[in-house]
Amino acid sequence: MGNVYAVVVAAGRSTRMGGINKQLEPLAGIPVLARSLGALEQAPQLEGIVLAVPQESAGEFRKLADGWGIKKIIEIVPGGDDRQQSVFAGLLAVPSGCGLILVHDGARPLVSSKEIEDIILAAAGCGAATLAVPAKDTVKEAGPDGFVARTLERGRLWLTLTPQGFSYDILLRAHLLARHRGVSYTDDASLVEAAGKPVRLVEGSYRNIKITTPEDLAVAEGLLSLRDETNGQETGDRRQETE
Repeated sequence: MGNVYAVVVAAGRSTRMGGINKQLEPLAGIPVLARSLGALEQAPQLEGIVLAVPQESAGEFRKLADGWGIKKIIEIVPGGDDRQQSVFAGLLAVPSGCGLILVHDGARPLVSSKEIEDIILAAAGCGAATLAVPAKDTVKEAGPDGFVARTLERGRLWLTLTPQGFSYDILLRAHLLARHRGVSYTDDASLVEAAGKPVRLVEGSYRNIKITTPEDLAVAEGLLSLRDETNGQETGDRRQETE
């Protein structure tokens, strides 16, 4: 498996948060990003973390990490204009000898230690894996006229989460190929798929939400309260039968 490192992406502009930096917003008293980093900090397999942030905010993010006791950050790098560029910048900063790389959204503060362990084991076994959950809702594909073009088979649809895990060489080659082709993808699993490498789906938790809008913060607060009420046990967040 080799040494395991993580790239955490926190360079977004939080446009759907009304200009508020979601990474720094408190979630039950702890900043969103501090919770995300803290989960990775506790993973015994993880050697270090590279954090990609807006260039002008590097000092603020360093202060946050130090203040919340995050010791595994080995470098903070300026992010790019989009997520793909930010991940690539992080990949270039990972020490030589990295065998396995995780990519995690800084705005997913409720990721569990089990999810991190599961994705590391899966990626070590097959070279490319992503956390995901089965779609609960019926998904429609729209036509250019705004009418339904077709209804997709829900039983085969999954929603991807992070972290995603890859052999470092596989992910780096996929990024270099995408840059050569001049194409951009919304997640690293798509990059690797486009490079011809199968990606394994690893079932994660519905609790592992991404903070994108102010409403998501309220949902995350509620999920944390539910966990506290059940003595830390996750309830109702694994695959459920849907109607």
